[in-house]
Amino acid sequence: MQPIVMNKDQIADIFSEVSVLLELKGENPFKCRAYSSAARTLQTFAGDLRALVLEERLHELPGIGDALQQKIRELIETGRLAYLDDLKASFPPKLTELFSVPGLGPKKIKLLYEKLGVDSLDALEKACAQNLVATLPGMGAKTQGNILEGINQIRTYSSQFRYADVLPHAERLRDTLRQHPAVIRVEVAGSSRRCKEILKDLDLLVSSKQPAEVMDFFTSLPIVKKIIGKGETKSSVLLEGGLQCDLRVVPDSKFAYALHHFTGSKEHNVALRQRAISRGLKLSEWGLFREGLPEDDPSALVPCATEEELFRKLGLDNIPPELRENMGEIQAAEEGTLPRLVEWTELRGTFHNHTSASDGKASLEEMAQAAADLGLDYFGIADHSKSSVQANGLDETRLLAQVAQIRSFNKSKRDIHLFAGSEVDILKDGSLDFSDDILSQLDYVVASVHQAMGMDEDSMTRRLIRTIENPHVTMLGHLTGRLLLSREPYPVDHLKVIEACARNGVWIELNANPRRLDMDWRWWRAARDRGVLCSINPDAHRPEQIGYLRLGINIARKGWLRHKDVANTLSLSQVTALLALKSPALSRA
Repeated sequence: MQPIVMNKDQIADIFSEVSVLLELKGENPFKCRAYSSAARTLQTFAGDLRALVLEERLHELPGIGDALQQKIRELIETGRLAYLDDLKASFPPKLTELFSVPGLGPKKIKLLYEKLGVDSLDALEKACAQNLVATLPGMGAKTQGNILEGINQIRTYSSQFRYADVLPHAERLRDTLRQHPAVIRVEVAGSSRRCKEILKDLDLLVSSKQPAEVMDFFTSLPIVKKIIGKGETKSSVLLEGGLQCDLRVVPDSKFAYALHHFTGSKEHNVALRQRAISRGLKLSEWGLFREGLPEDDPSALVPCATEEELFRKLGLDNIPPELRENMGEIQAAEEGTLPRLVEWTELRGTFHNHTSASDGKASLEEMAQAAADLGLDYFGIADHSKSSVQANGLDETRLLAQVAQIRSFNKSKRDIHLFAGSEVDILKDGSLDFSDDILSQLDYVVASVHQAMGMDEDSMTRRLIRTIENPHVTMLGHLTGRLLLSREPYPVDHLKVIEACARNGVWIELNANPRRLDMDWRWWRAARDRGVLCSINPDAHRPEQIGYLRLGINIARKGWLRHKDVANTLSLSQVTALLALKSPALSRA
């Protein structure tokens, strides 16, 4: 059997797409439901899909019959599903664009297609502009306005990608290229290497003596869907999902200079070139040269085998890629004050996680075991509070029952310690969803906004500060409520909120969910310098999402954070003592 090229979440997404297309086609509802049910089964399956496939045990998944098992194997082995391709071919090629518009489901799309002939995003935009959509039953002017807003959002973000979506492609291509015998060195470059949260493309750099062989290999990889341009030293391709990837090949003697140049940022590179000039040197992607000598003169080149050596020749400490944004890193490197950035291996636990008690997809025990398997010492359960009805939020009775369950779990001497918390809704006036009496029985409180996000900056800032001043609040969750490439952050005065957290000993969450990465990395240095602790949390709803912590570490590093700035690098005893400062429940224990 060939290697697995798709994971269960990708297969679940494909089954969901099949279900929607079948519904759009007017197929038997039971057939549509079979695919949507299979998608949910895969999404909630906490086991190893690879093992089920290799051991021919797919039949153990509930509701996955022979036909669906065959399709799962096809997807795993080929990365494609012929049945889906045939389904798509029965519709206009651009009709599926409509599914990306928020609020448009199969029934409305079918209505638009049959009544107005809308078969693409452009056609939908035109129908809205002509006020035709508002005349359809069940639509109206408000729905039409929301559709136009959604189309505008899609246009704005169409050529942008989330860091977390690009990272697997980057690592897969890097590791694949590394195996080629003609490749000497290979690295991911560009904004992906700098851990920017939004990317426009992917850059890879290779050193080789046989660039043509490397280019042939690269452009023929299965992940490449279209070749934009192919040359001896540079090729550009489109990957699955429309991501552009550029590969450059240089001699190994030029690798360090090229890696620095193509990592960027542009602002950092300009500043470093100016520094080189001030020292009688010239810096480019081809080398560091002594001024006054032609570049083809062998004595002109200042040899540098690595980026570290390049920085050293410019009188600087090595600057980690994440910091190269021309935001003070060059001065710090000159003064020897660059921070030793926090490392993935230093994380000891995390706090903001959900279970099936609210909107999670796994039990408390399953989430705890996954965290223990990852090597964490402690793990916080913070299911939603009662106002988050859409997320099956816990009321007081259910919350206290969960607290009791966690206390019992800890008495059984497991491999991991659980903390009992709650993600408590911040209400419109800044008060919290639970009374102080209930909050006092928790180990910690994550306070988050999930409602009334349309407030102006001043009102939202005052709302958050009132929450921060509640003595039971441990940390603020996803500070601005942003969803990358789909929802703009609500306005808030970051500095006022950070200063309020500093005064009240409240942490700020770095929500590592790939759609959030909130608080934004640009504000973490200000929080750090004011003594505000960061808590890197995955906001995990399934066991595998605990791995989002890795994304959080990358963003924390980009925000100049050190080991001591991150609360969940503390040992179990240290973090318990720190939480007890705000938790009567822990201080009594």
